[in-house]
Amino acid sequence: MDAYRDYLERPLVAGIIGLVIGLIIGWFIIGWWLWPVEYVGAGPSDLRFDAKVEYLRMAMQAYAQNGDAAQASARYEALGEDAGEVFNAIAADPQGLSEQLVQSFGAAVLAGAPPGVTQPGEQVQPTAPPEEVGGAGGGFLRTLWPILCVVVLVIGAVLIVLFIMRGRSGGIAPATPAMQAQEAARQAEWTDYESSGAEPPMAQYMASYQVGDDLFDDSFSIDSPAGEFLGECGVGISETIGVGDPKKVSAFEVWLFDKNDIQTVTKVLMSAHAFSDDATRQRLEAKGEPVLADPGKEVVLETQTIQLVARVVDMAYGEGALPPESFFDRFIIELAVWPKV
Repeated sequence: MDAYRDYLERPLVAGIIGLVIGLIIGWFIIGWWLWPVEYVGAGPSDLRFDAKVEYLRMAMQAYAQNGDAAQASARYEALGEDAGEVFNAIAADPQGLSEQLVQSFGAAVLAGAPPGVTQPGEQVQPTAPPEEVGGAGGGFLRTLWPILCVVVLVIGAVLIVLFIMRGRSGGIAPATPAMQAQEAARQAEWTDYESSGAEPPMAQYMASYQVGDDLFDDSFSIDSPAGEFLGECGVGISETIGVGDPKKVSAFEVWLFDKNDIQTVTKVLMSAHAFSDDATRQRLEAKGEPVLADPGKEVVLETQTIQLVARVVDMAYGEGALPPESFFDRFIIELAVWPKV
């Protein structure tokens, strides 16, 4: 869990995750679900060319029925700058419309000459493009939305770059105690049982504590080579001394759980001050056998089918107003597991 938390504290990772989450919320949730896009104000000028041809055919048929030249002109102009080309396409292939109707419609629209058709010796003047359907407001909004999207993306990119530059310049927050402990565990030297002629362990884990990691509690699953779950083991804070933050840990408890056993075996690794204090040692005996913690110290925990060897890889006492050697500044312990023969 701490590994995921430390990974998320990296600026680049946090920036990318924030961008992805923002896109998901903005695009899918808001854009598709809460407020989906509604297309309004579309007109004949927004149609495909073949649909524009069909639209003008229907306008010609309506003109043949009502003879309304003003309505015919409005429908023609609604096609925008493609109106002349659409008219020429119909004039070349009327498909059921009479040539007389096509010419009559053209005369009604441009008072005499079919639009876009060049007569011998004449030159057709370009037709001014009609105003966009939906008015100036609709066009303004359609222009504004892409600009806003680009601005948001640019701002997001700038923020990510700033996060990266901040991290490279050393402005990133210092590593947390949990991160420092994990780095210490990665650098710790593992016991090579096989090189010493001993049987290699079925599983081997490294747990590390750094003062300030008040939630320190590492646990590991024990599985057989075939993947069968056999039990669990771990190490956590057992006793603290003094008051205030961060906690001053004076004892750790190492535990072993066997699914085939009825109880969890525990031993308590204590600081020199805690171990020498009779009242503290007697109180912690209720949790497990008290053991004085020393670098290289090994303790063995056994259940019905599992044996665990816990070795203190490294440790150091903290300094301050409390008694000497009373609490740990750092503590690294290795847990090696074998099936019990």
